[in-house]
Parts: sequence; structure tokens; C-alpha cells
Amino acid sequence: MSKRVVVTVVAGVVVVGLVVGVALFQPWRLWTDRTADEALLVPVATAPATSAASTGAASTGAASPTTTTPAGPVALASGPFRSLEHATTGSATLVRLPGGGHAVQFESLDTSDGPDLYVYLSDKPSDSPESAFGSGFTNLGKLRANRGDQVYEVPAGTALDAVRSVVIWCERFSAGFAVAPLEQS
Repeated sequence: MSKRVVVTVVAGVVVVGLVVGVALFQPWRLWTDRTADEALLVPVATAPATSAASTGAASTGAASPTTTTPAGPVALASGPFRSLEHATTGSATLVRLPGGGHAVQFESLDTSDGPDLYVYLSDKPSDSPESAFGSGFTNLGKLRANRGDQVYEVPAGTALDAVRSVVIWCERFSAGFAVAPLEQS
């Protein structure tokens, strides 16, 4: 082959590699932020500082004989985010809704933006190694923003007694950004 053909082939491979790399890694996300300002279901001050609700009547939405069902949303478990691959602050709260459903709210989330971030409810404790969070989860959908307050509906029928944490997970690279405990005691 001539020198010109070799140079052309190498240049083509380099260009294709750059295009694929930019598409996968989306490096501009290192400098971008998306902010959500959704209404929180329960004020941060009323959320339990650590896991504080029982798994019995509190997690199923059924009223016990000695208590009345609250008219509004109730915080069942809450905890601060622990950074995994990316520095993250804020907290997450598992909330029982008045109609019997559940949601997870993020308060003051601040993490890196990423190309393919999702919110998972995990059956793993928050102190598990990062690699453990890639299985045994319920996907709540794409992370709407890397900053601010946001709420994610928990699908009906989710076994909340198995939920131990909430994870911000990058599906494209199988990497955890952050995890927060949601264990009910």
C-alpha cells in the first residue's frame, strides 16, 4: 500500500474513534448542569433523619387499630447520599402517599451530570460496594436533573420491604454516581 492510503486509513480510524468517543462520553456534561425545582412531598424537616418507620402498617399504607391514617404524605425512611463515582450531596426520602402509593423525593441533590443516569431502588444496603448496585433494583426512570429537588413515583406492586437504598446509576458505563439509605426499621 502506498503511504497516502495508509495515512488516509489511519486518519479515518482516528476520526471515527473521536466521533464514537464524544457520542459515548459526552464530555460537555462535565461543565453542564440541569436543575429541577419540583415541589417536595414532605418538608425536609419532617423527614426522618435515619430510617425510622416500621415495615408493617407504615409501609403498606394500612392503618393500625390505634392510629389514624394521615391525610397527607408521610416520610417512611430517609438518608443522605454517599458519593460513589462522582461527588454527590443531598438526601433521599421514601414517602407514602395518601392514596396508598409511594414515591422517592430527592432534596437538594447536587451531583455531576451524566450521559445516561437513572434512579434505582435497590435491595442492597447503602454501604455495599458500588458494583453490587447493578442488579436487584427497580428502575424509577431517568434522572431528571443533576441538581435540585425532584420526585419519582414508585411503581405499584414494588416490594418496599426489600428496598434498602436508592441509587443514581449510569447505565451506559455501569457506574454508580451516588447511593442513599432507605431502610425501614
